[in-house]
Amino acid sequence: MVAERDGLLAFVEVKARPSLAEAAAALSPRQRARLLAAAECWLAENPGRGGAGIRFDVLLVAADGTVRRVADAFRLGDG
Repeated sequence: MVAERDGLLAFVEVKARPSLAEAAAALSPRQRARLLAAAECWLAENPGRGGAGIRFDVLLVAADGTVRRVADAFRLGDG
């Protein structure tokens, strides 16, 4: 998901698992790399967006309906 507010662009990954802990653990380094690559492609097709900055958020969803948003969950260069 891609969202923008006041020029701040957020690329959002949604992870749904039986628990919030399992959802958080599901965001592997490989998946972060895929999200970064997708963001690069999106930005190439949408120049001039994200003038106030870019961040990567994660929405964690548990089977009981609990949702937790982790804003700025990771940055470029995070291992």
